[in-house]
Amino acid sequence: MRGITDTVKHLLIINVVMFIGTLAIKNGIFYNWFALHFPKSDAFQPWQIITHMFMHGNFMHIAFNMLALWMFGTAVEQVFGAKKFIFFYISAGLGAALVMLGVYYFQYLPLESDILAAGFTSSQIHETLSTGKVMQGVNAVQVDQLQTMFNIFNSSMVGASGAIFGVLVAFGMLYPESKLMLIFLPIPIKAKYFIPAIIALDLISAVSGQSFFSPNNTAYAAHLGGALTGFLMMWYWKKTQFNKNRWDR
Repeated sequence: MRGITDTVKHLLIINVVMFIGTLAIKNGIFYNWFALHFPKSDAFQPWQIITHMFMHGNFMHIAFNMLALWMFGTAVEQVFGAKKFIFFYISAGLGAALVMLGVYYFQYLPLESDILAAGFTSSQIHETLSTGKVMQGVNAVQVDQLQTMFNIFNSSMVGASGAIFGVLVAFGMLYPESKLMLIFLPIPIKAKYFIPAIIALDLISAVSGQSFFSPNNTAYAAHLGGALTGFLMMWYWKKTQFNKNRWDR
């Protein structure tokens, strides 16, 4: 692939292969193996913390993510080198996942505590969330609580977006004067303004629930987690580039 750095090329290939696997292996088996499930769910497996960032839900999802990976990842890898880039990319993806799971737990645990305090057992809650069959004796408030818990318990997360948001931050800090523009808004804007604006829109979407450019099921908190992880890594590396802790590629 001409014009693409080696690590970005390999990441593109892995993502495409995983997407083909999702399409080829029917009944959602492949998806359930490798998508990131809520840790309390029986579908959760430890490897999903890594594999989910190579999975995508549909063609448009993978197309936009891989376009962004090619556009921005190549430029960042040319500065970082292969080893530093893959470390940065995976770290941003992990940061995205941990933030998203943190948000889920923040929403889930108080509801679980309320249900347990009402006299129901952990096994009863688990059965309800696994089967969708509401246990006897719950009131209307508890039904609403269980519905929210059910949605979180049975959620899954896929996509390279968290890692790519980290790469976007790195690009903006390495090439702040580069001019970027949206496909549907062909006005060139410098990266140092464009990328913070995109992150700000994601923050607004995460807080308000109002989607601007993405589907309603977009994991905005994961985007923010990837961006934050990318920023912290870039900040630390810049701070330590002249001392013994700097990264030698």
